[in-house]
Amino acid sequence: MKQTERPIAWGVVGKDRPAIALQRKNLNSTPTPGPEDVVIRNEYIGLNPVDWKMIRNWPANWNIGHVPGVDGAGTVLRLGENVKGLVPGQRVAYHQDLCRDGSFASHTVVDNRALLKVPDTLPLLLAASLPCPLMTAWQAIEKVPRQPEANVLITGAGGMVGRFLIQLAAQRNYRVTAMASPRHHKTLRQLGAESVVAWDTHSLKTQFFAVFDTVNAQHASSMADWIEANGHLVCIQDRLKTPPVPAFDKAISLHEVALNALFRVGTDRQWAQFRQAGEDLLTMVAHENLRAPEPHTEDMATLPDALEELTTQDRPLKTVIDVHHFANGE
Repeated sequence: MKQTERPIAWGVVGKDRPAIALQRKNLNSTPTPGPEDVVIRNEYIGLNPVDWKMIRNWPANWNIGHVPGVDGAGTVLRLGENVKGLVPGQRVAYHQDLCRDGSFASHTVVDNRALLKVPDTLPLLLAASLPCPLMTAWQAIEKVPRQPEANVLITGAGGMVGRFLIQLAAQRNYRVTAMASPRHHKTLRQLGAESVVAWDTHSLKTQFFAVFDTVNAQHASSMADWIEANGHLVCIQDRLKTPPVPAFDKAISLHEVALNALFRVGTDRQWAQFRQAGEDLLTMVAHENLRAPEPHTEDMATLPDALEELTTQDRPLKTVIDVHHFANGE
């Protein structure tokens, strides 16, 4: 299918729900990269909850017309003068800086350090669905010291981040308990959870070395009683403003996860580690050593409505937008 020739994007026109806040705009030309940047011709766009949450919250640095979207996959179009190790036409996936125009466009300018080379055997459609949930799960598991056979709990495990976390934890020989709705239990066992429980702490039978919470700060705080002394509480969806236990009590270590922190203060060493880990994980998905669900696909023209659907209870597990289907002049 023919890639759209005239650059287009979905920009925000106000602080509202996605179906109203996003408006299509035609661009006069493809973007120009800065010295350390790369212009990506997007082929697929991965939708994430953070996308609609940012539109509703409207960050201070956003202006009318800002293009949202954190995840995308496509090919390298243009390189900044200082960029090395990449070539035009190379297949890449990325997680974008929230302060820059994002992936809801035919072309996106991305810091070259954030680009992950996609294995030839991994379809770009699937690659676009991975950066945010996969790298969030990786960052979360990296927060906790390795302790094989330790018990860990993952809440909200039926979502994308939770599913990847189960697999990464099982591969590190943790004993994984997954908390999720019953409809997910069979799948979560297949992914590596030794036990699964519903949204009910009365089902819990043990204390945990670490709890990975994907719900919110209030829920994370409520799990503190189930963490063993000197254990870990990793907040993925939110952050705790106050410690959930008294000082010098259980001595729980608190962690927060924020992929975009690297764009603000990340060192070259950290970026290199992020990129290597990301490319290794994409290779694992390509080799089916890490299972990723097949995403639901929508056309570029339906992006605002598809993002709106992610705010509902009946949302697809993962939605990817096919940029090819946005015909020029539509």
